[in-house]
Amino acid sequence: MTSTMMTAEMQDCMQSCMDCYRSCTEMMMECMQMGNCDGKMMRMMMDCSQMCQMSADFMMRGSDMSMAMCKMCGDMCMACAEMCEKMAHGNMKMMECAKTCRMCADKCMKMSMGTKKMAKSA
Repeated sequence: MTSTMMTAEMQDCMQSCMDCYRSCTEMMMECMQMGNCDGKMMRMMMDCSQMCQMSADFMMRGSDMSMAMCKMCGDMCMACAEMCEKMAHGNMKMMECAKTCRMCADKCMKMSMGTKKMAKSA
């Protein structure tokens, strides 16, 4: 049986994914309550939050596909950050969501470009 130990970079990336998941989900809930986001924005935040959660799940269980998921998550987070910035119109919570998405995008892209996914030992 193989035991899996996560690297510090992987743990940091997973935390950023979970932070982004929470930020997008909270922003989506606020948008629904305020009625100030269109359907495209709502779908983007929903897609981003779910992609972040899934990416963290893949890393947590040591999936061989976790690096591919990190690449997709990085792309999704960057797209969400850009859309949040366009839609913010001075809304500080929306700008904070964009910042969280950008941070997650950066960490996921770095993870997908060669950071060792984890150290394995027998």
